[in-house]
Amino acid sequence: MIHIVLRQPEIAPNTGNIARLCYGNRFRLHLIEPLGFHLDSARLRRAGLDFWDRLDLQVHPDWAGFIEKNPSAESGDGFYFTTRGGKTFWTVDFPATVYLVFGSETSGFPQDFRDAHESYLTTIPMLEKTGRSLNLSNAVAVAAYEALRQSHSRAGISSSG
Repeated sequence: MIHIVLRQPEIAPNTGNIARLCYGNRFRLHLIEPLGFHLDSARLRRAGLDFWDRLDLQVHPDWAGFIEKNPSAESGDGFYFTTRGGKTFWTVDFPATVYLVFGSETSGFPQDFRDAHESYLTTIPMLEKTGRSLNLSNAVAVAAYEALRQSHSRAGISSSG
């Protein structure tokens, strides 16, 4: 099972695109409040299209509430994506049950959060150090498809479609 975790997402269309990715691949989407938008936002629904009632979605009031229900996300099953240090996702062996955790679009994870979870920090390398990162929905897609590729490889499922 691949879990996509958005910690305090701010931009509705990004979350809508990620929801669409999750729905199409049977990933579970976790949203950790506060959110920068309302779940009934027209922009969110437009990006996510017409499947919201069938999406495997869990909304958590805060990080502690998320961890209480998903304790393995703070163990070997959690990978926290950031531009600031950590191992690259190319060197990670994702477990069968994995939590791919992403911070907010404008600020990522706060420093105290990064310090507390240093061993889980993972990055998607970029060839040019521009000081910018990928768009959140693009970063989630890149990481999720790598986790899915590894899962299929372990299961002996062909990646040719």
